[in-house]
Amino acid sequence: MTVTGRKQDGDEARLLGGLADERASVRLRAALAIGSAPRPDFVGALVERCAVEPEFSVRDMLTWALTRHPVSLTLPALLRELDSQRPQARSQALHTLSKIRDARAYPAITRALLTDADDEVARSAWRAAVALVPEGGEAALVAVLVTQFGRGPLETRRSLSRALAGLGEVIVPALRATAEAADPDIRAHALATERLLRDPDSGFEGAVEEAKRVVALGGSGREG
Repeated sequence: MTVTGRKQDGDEARLLGGLADERASVRLRAALAIGSAPRPDFVGALVERCAVEPEFSVRDMLTWALTRHPVSLTLPALLRELDSQRPQARSQALHTLSKIRDARAYPAITRALLTDADDEVARSAWRAAVALVPEGGEAALVAVLVTQFGRGPLETRRSLSRALAGLGEVIVPALRATAEAADPDIRAHALATERLLRDPDSGFEGAVEEAKRVVALGGSGREG
């Protein structure tokens, strides 16, 4: 083995060790270095670290590092993670797929992921699906997403509304049908989503409160 080869192997071992270091700053620097000089051997380690990394900033850097590698290597590894028993593995894989934006991943974003019991997984699936949905597939996606209205805390509901709003006017028929639901929380969420679509700069919390008032008064909140 040449001196250059030994140095490369030593650098790789050091960086891979850095990904598992107990110090977040070291893990962050390792991920940055790997992304700055991508090598095929790093992909598996990056994906594995995404599944367990506790720090948001490090996870974000891991995702960036993965986007720097060839899609031919990252896509199969990320798709395998979607079947993981670990929620963070599924969530981070979905998040990274939304950044890579390769449409071939869309069929793997199943109804099971879009309705996953873990809020973080579901939120990542919503964002990824909206980013990757092929032309003509929007209506089928909306039909699944609206089944999640009324789910979880405010931040989860905000994520769903923003994802839906990103699809544009195609969501309106489903929103208006859902706004007739018996559950007042579901109706308010649907109305708030339509308000967000019409006025993207409006605050979601204010839109929800206004929608709740409309529901309480027995109105639909529709314009025109």
